[in-house]
Amino acid sequence: MKIVLLEELGVSNSIIEKYREKLEKMGNQFISYKKDLDINTQIKRVKDADALIIANMPLDKKVLENAKKLKFIDVAFTGVDHIPLDVAKQKNIAVSNASGYATQAVAELCISFMIQLLRKIKENEVNCREGKTKIVGNLLQGKTVGIIGAGKIGKRVAHLCKAFGCKVIVYNRSIVNDNSIDKQVELKELLQESDIVSLHCPLTNKTEGMIGKKELSLMKRTAILINTARGNIVKSEDLKEALETGVISGAACDVFEEEPPLSPDYNLIHPKNIILTPHMAFASIESLEERAEIVFDNLFSWLDGKQKNKIL
Repeated sequence: MKIVLLEELGVSNSIIEKYREKLEKMGNQFISYKKDLDINTQIKRVKDADALIIANMPLDKKVLENAKKLKFIDVAFTGVDHIPLDVAKQKNIAVSNASGYATQAVAELCISFMIQLLRKIKENEVNCREGKTKIVGNLLQGKTVGIIGAGKIGKRVAHLCKAFGCKVIVYNRSIVNDNSIDKQVELKELLQESDIVSLHCPLTNKTEGMIGKKELSLMKRTAILINTARGNIVKSEDLKEALETGVISGAACDVFEEEPPLSPDYNLIHPKNIILTPHMAFASIESLEERAEIVFDNLFSWLDGKQKNKIL
């Protein structure tokens, strides 16, 4: 089998070489490349591959259409909305993801965002550097946290919030049973009751643009919105307006309609009451090493005829 790693996985070369050695001892060919967004380059690299490993780099359908031998896509990411699944399905290409590798990493960053916004860390740091005094903020304890999407990450955020003494409510498509969740509610009720709304749902036709002007207007004026899920779940222009006009108090976004680096004129750069990070929630040394372990375990299992973490 020819196996192509189409972009770096953010781990040391020694880890990749360990897996390369194992694959080659099994009689496979393993080729790794640095990330290149040029579609024609990707087509050349994948055209004769049997298996493809990719992280969160967008994969154009033309790459799959020209990959005549491809049988397996091993996605080193939880979300797969950057993969043309319709083409993969048509070509009977198996797809697996790396579910669970970044659960703790994303959840910890969410808690950090909550505390930074409530305690006004950004504003207080500016004041401190300018020789000014403190701005008094609020505790996380006692707040109602509304979680939209109670999968692995959403539940982990719920567990951490309970440790801080929060009330946790969730909106989820299916019934959720978890002792860290106080109540499962409809979206409108969650938006109205929550002091903090944290998004953890996948990007689908139903969730795209689900948080816009109408939904933001239901939130408390003191509420904050956190998005570590997918950028297109929130209508960014509506969020910008809500932040600038005081419809909500603040926000934190790790994901956007475009993959960072953001363009200088991107709308959410301008409000002062928002924390922006460059799609880093998943990225810790520990979680990236765990991701590599899951991804190569997926690969070896597929080679053995036992697909894990199956998407298709």
